[in-house]
Amino acid sequence: MKIRTALTIKNTCVTATVFILSLVFIYIVSEHTRSSSFFYDLRSEAITKAHLFLANKVDSKTMQSIYLNNKKFINEVEVAVYTTDFRMLYHDAINNDIVKEDRQMVRDILNKKEIEFYVGPYQAVGILYKYKGKQYIVTAAAYDGYGYDNLAGLEKTLAIIFVIGLTLLFIAGYILAKMALQPIRDIVREAENITASNIDRELPVKNKIDEIGELCIAFNGLLKRLQISFDSQKRFMSNVSHELRTPLSALIAELDLSLQKERTPGQYRKAIINVLQDAHRMTMLIDGLLNLAKADYQKGQIKMQEIRLDELLLDTRAFILRAHPDYHIEILFEQDSSDDYLLVTVLGNQYLLNIAFSNLIENNCKYSSDKSSYIQISFWNEFSVIRLSDSGLGLSDTDKEHLFTLFYRGANDSKIEGHGIGMALAQKIIHLHQGHITVNSEYGHGTTFIVELRHV
Repeated sequence: MKIRTALTIKNTCVTATVFILSLVFIYIVSEHTRSSSFFYDLRSEAITKAHLFLANKVDSKTMQSIYLNNKKFINEVEVAVYTTDFRMLYHDAINNDIVKEDRQMVRDILNKKEIEFYVGPYQAVGILYKYKGKQYIVTAAAYDGYGYDNLAGLEKTLAIIFVIGLTLLFIAGYILAKMALQPIRDIVREAENITASNIDRELPVKNKIDEIGELCIAFNGLLKRLQISFDSQKRFMSNVSHELRTPLSALIAELDLSLQKERTPGQYRKAIINVLQDAHRMTMLIDGLLNLAKADYQKGQIKMQEIRLDELLLDTRAFILRAHPDYHIEILFEQDSSDDYLLVTVLGNQYLLNIAFSNLIENNCKYSSDKSSYIQISFWNEFSVIRLSDSGLGLSDTDKEHLFTLFYRGANDSKIEGHGIGMALAQKIIHLHQGHITVNSEYGHGTTFIVELRHV
């Protein structure tokens, strides 16, 4: 079922419920008004006939004759007059006797002065009437034929109004739902024309403050993020293809050259060493790409635990020195505190943080003349702060701007082995841990990386 149809049906049902409740209320009020008015007329008729009888202005036979004659044409009121000791003085039609008076009824009238009640379809009243110092019990009963006819007419009118009104409400609801959902249909048509080739196309926003406008703005934001993601993916694939092609081409060329003619064992050994170096480069590149993919995970997808940064950096230092014994890595604390355990403990993933700091330390060592990295651990407010410095040539303004761009190699990188992944990977990992990384560098005066991670 389409939203338009569902909205129309729901709106019609709700409105019909309110509508029918209103009509029922009108009917109940009309019935109450009819009943009250007829009880009032009965009371007036009872008093009038009782007064005529007690004042001897009209004799009993004449009054009874008038009652019987009128009863053939109209719903005449039947009146009876009793003394307080239940002695009947007058009755319009004793044979008919709608009310069926008894002593209990007389006592109720004496106690309450006036009572109203129904006898089947008839309405009746009993009143205590005082005439010339004496009290009399007067009862009156009749059928409100005129009132019930009007009520039946009202029922038919209300039923017709309900059917016509419900039909008009359904039509109006359908038209209004169609008008309200028309902007969404326009959005659907526009969205159907957006493909991967024109993902930069945006949905038109007619009114920024209504819900449709907010939907269009949110959708356009999603398209922009998708476009950035697609562009990044294209650049990534292009760069990966280029980076993998280079060592593969070198490896294939080396092997082809070795097979062109017979060579000495020394030449074959040299060729194997060159092939092995190219294979190591490919392994490093693939490892970097895999680690980059892990750094793209959401925080909830990665196991987090409490990690002491000083212990992590010592382990990282030992790992790097095993691979590069000529590197010099020095770690020191700037501050001493009795609760330094908490101030240098962060919530993170040990594997990813190890990779991030390894890349930063190796970057220091590779680009400094003495192959050194100086690491300072401190804390400030809610952050643990790690500074990693070298005494190398430093970075130019262009290199600083693109330092964390994937596969970017600086002007001084041509003589240094690498693929331009390490800095981008380190930044992703630090951001994944909701930390910050900045670089301070002046060309000719070395480089300092500053990492801030929130401690526990």
